[in-house]
Amino acid sequence: MYTILKKRALNPTVTLMEIEAPLVARKAQPGQFIILRVDDAGERIPLTIADYDVHAGTVTIIFQIVGATTEKLNHLNEGDCLHDFVGPLGRATETAGKKKVAVVGGGVGCAIALPVAKKFHEQGTEVHAIVGFRNKDLVILEDEFRAASDRLFLMSDDGSCGEKGLVTDALRQLIEGGEQYDEVITIGPLIMMKFVCALTKTYGIKTVASMNPIMIDGTGMCGGCRLTVGGETKFACVNGPEFDGHLIDFDEAIARSSMYKPFERKRYEETCRLFEKEVR
Repeated sequence: MYTILKKRALNPTVTLMEIEAPLVARKAQPGQFIILRVDDAGERIPLTIADYDVHAGTVTIIFQIVGATTEKLNHLNEGDCLHDFVGPLGRATETAGKKKVAVVGGGVGCAIALPVAKKFHEQGTEVHAIVGFRNKDLVILEDEFRAASDRLFLMSDDGSCGEKGLVTDALRQLIEGGEQYDEVITIGPLIMMKFVCALTKTYGIKTVASMNPIMIDGTGMCGGCRLTVGGETKFACVNGPEFDGHLIDFDEAIARSSMYKPFERKRYEETCRLFEKEVR
């Protein structure tokens, strides 16, 4: 069993958990993910590894409460156990040979971007982190990003924290100001990554996008994370989750991901009603 050693709410809809999983921690790398089940009757869901500690034997996950399983997961507390916790899976982020990078994260995608920025920073790469949120109440991991980057740019849609604007605004200003990046790594909502990649393409800057947001099963069997990359069919969980952002058909990926929203909403509401009955 996999014990929850720490639980912390990062904002009203995002939770951090530190899980005791020494075998997973021993092999984990930034960019990889795990698959968990809350109980023996639960569905399997993939979550990206947000951090890991080889010596303590722990793996940190950060998740947004958006569906039935994440709602169930959020009802667990420190000392409770997960039924399954398998990994690490997926291809790790390639960090070697880069002198300067920009790591662009949006919303809960910042949880995935942080270990990537941290890995680059630890190996001596100059890291410019650009993170964006809708407002100050949704900001997560600001202090952690400051520690893992040489320069941090915090953006918000309404200007309630950092600078008002989009992550692409900050990235464009840096590029036009003379910053030369070996690579841009972007992780966040599909629409955000689409426009980050469109921007960097005009400047000819290599860009990697994480397609973690579209993963469902995590093993390649369900086909739910199928996407087109450079005219070829790929699976985010098996072939990725990171791909050349300039080759991804984002419009197709966005359309496919929206297909599941009505079902996810229905299951989430059903689960919430079950918890309400238990409380009564």
